[in-house]
Amino acid sequence: MEIPYTLTARPDTGLYNAKIGIWLFLASEVMLFGGLFSGYVFMRLGSEPGYWPHGLLNVPVGTMNTFILIASSVTVVLAWASLKMRQFTQYKIFMAMTILCGAIFLIVKLTYEYPQKFQHFGVYIKKDALVKYEDYLGNNYLKAKNLSPRVEITGHLHNKEALTDPNVKEYEIALDEVNAEPTNPQSDRPHFWPKPVTEKIATIEKSDVQYASVFAPRHSSYFAIYFTITGLHGLHVLGGVLVFIYFMLPVSTRLYRQNPEHLANRVEVAGLFWHFVDLVWIFVFPLFYLL
Repeated sequence: MEIPYTLTARPDTGLYNAKIGIWLFLASEVMLFGGLFSGYVFMRLGSEPGYWPHGLLNVPVGTMNTFILIASSVTVVLAWASLKMRQFTQYKIFMAMTILCGAIFLIVKLTYEYPQKFQHFGVYIKKDALVKYEDYLGNNYLKAKNLSPRVEITGHLHNKEALTDPNVKEYEIALDEVNAEPTNPQSDRPHFWPKPVTEKIATIEKSDVQYASVFAPRHSSYFAIYFTITGLHGLHVLGGVLVFIYFMLPVSTRLYRQNPEHLANRVEVAGLFWHFVDLVWIFVFPLFYLL
């Protein structure tokens, strides 16, 4: 028994079954990511001045990953077009390029971007102790320029035993440039090219610290949402790559020989999902990396 409208369009919708299904699924995905993005916006708007991190992500790497995903959207369309023109060899080339782009995106995220966050460290200073660390915060300078205050000192933690040993009363941090030179006008805005930590060491008493953490989800609402959204997005990328790998297996070759239009429809549906994944990243990149 053949299922109707797997290849031809339904007369009532003008779409074949799989395309209707993917659009319904993408509608649920819009609600999922829309809720997460809305939560991020509301928490950022309601945060106290100085307490919402910015300029902590690697913009060039995020930019590169953005172009990689855009390129993969182009190659998946070319793969589908090759099937429609019955050019199977070109289809396999473009599909392999799509898989490669998705794999590069995940490798960069998992082996470079995420590990960097867990190597960086930040301490939020108690409000009554901010004056004590004015040399690292530069709040008088920022106030004169009508800029938001700084309440966090960031860098690389030297004495890691301070995290677990209650007998260690101080944090020793190799400062980021923004805290090493807080009154430098170049530190007023985040840098496009990330700056390495300086050789300047700050000693911060634990009694003056409101909260201290590496840049993990527990660091702040910012990183909690960052890891939630980018992690969920990464799972979507992984799912898309696995589907595309399936389309390269011999089973898909046999399907092409039997009914090339059926395989073209499958690739089109998977491509729509992939375009949505890329669209989500187009929102992630400016919200987290640029603003």
